[in-house]
Amino acid sequence: MQFGIFTVGDRTVDPTTGHEPTESERITALVAIAKKAEEVGLDVFAIGEHHNPPFVSSSQTTLLGYIAAITETLILSTATTLITTNDPVKIAEDFAMLQHLSGGRVDLTLGRGNTGPVYPWFGQDIRQGIPLALENYALLRRLWREEYVDWEGQFRTPLQGFQSTPRPLDGIAPFVWHGSIRSPEIAEQAAYYGDGFFANNIFWPKEHYMKLISYYRARFEHYGHGLASEAIVGLGGQAFMRTKSQDAVSEFRPYFNSAPVYGHGPSLEDFTEQTPLTVGSPQQVIDRYAGMRDHFGDYQRQLFLVDHAGLPLKTVLEQLDILGEEVVPVLRKELAKNRPAHVPEAPTHASLKLAAERAARRELLGTDASALGGTAASALGDLAQSA
Repeated sequence: MQFGIFTVGDRTVDPTTGHEPTESERITALVAIAKKAEEVGLDVFAIGEHHNPPFVSSSQTTLLGYIAAITETLILSTATTLITTNDPVKIAEDFAMLQHLSGGRVDLTLGRGNTGPVYPWFGQDIRQGIPLALENYALLRRLWREEYVDWEGQFRTPLQGFQSTPRPLDGIAPFVWHGSIRSPEIAEQAAYYGDGFFANNIFWPKEHYMKLISYYRARFEHYGHGLASEAIVGLGGQAFMRTKSQDAVSEFRPYFNSAPVYGHGPSLEDFTEQTPLTVGSPQQVIDRYAGMRDHFGDYQRQLFLVDHAGLPLKTVLEQLDILGEEVVPVLRKELAKNRPAHVPEAPTHASLKLAAERAARRELLGTDASALGGTAASALGDLAQSA
């Protein structure tokens, strides 16, 4: 199972000091956070996409490419790449380039985003959000999997014999998660293609996400990709920790109260009761997230939001130390207990490449077997099965 962090890259005033980081300070902090995540043993760093203040996360692959150069094992991902307002051709090329630069350490989460004005900024109509998501992804898949693409759709200029460059590393497209907080159509899309489904799981009660994930799992099985329990699920989460729970609550409360995302709304106590936000001791976070499997089944990726609402970099790095040293090692063991053998791990470039090689080998052996017939055909079939 993969553990990591995701960030929206907000540049928020620290309510305890009044300091507002500059864009340069925040971007530099994101790099430090990613580097720290690898140092403490986390698997994934994911960055969101926004094109408006107070966010600095407008150019994901630029940031992730830089992080790729200063890390060795960290999986570089996104916490929503806007499939609705980005050109699928540009997504195909940018993330294929990042694959090559990072040695395959890249995947991405596609979604519609939660900033309505972004649609007209990029010449699109928010009322077409779902059709845009469906059509643009259909094109993106083809661009990664076909050398030359002829395309005509509703929302972009037709393509004739177009080849995106560079081609995906080793001929393997980046693994795609489809992110959603409310849309069954996106869960359906993920299931149809056999892709991953990432439930943000930070704003609403668990029952809401249980319905979405259950729907995705059922449709994944319906489309013949495997059992519902073999579907690829990721979850978001939030935590703030100190050795003593009362210290965590006292320290985090002013940040919660002024946060641009959920400040000035429910109380901290109500929000932590109704959502996965956990403010307390490391053991409380372990207990809360070890129980996620009871609600959502065995899943493949858990990402935490730890750097939002104006928290200073020093505090964020302390949170990463706690995650890496005290929380994640225990969660790895707890969530591995009684995990059925048939439940897959989160896909990586290496595992996808190996699966493609095995499929090609089986296809070749099957072709040879049909030509040979008899005992030789049977032997080759057995070999393909073992491969």
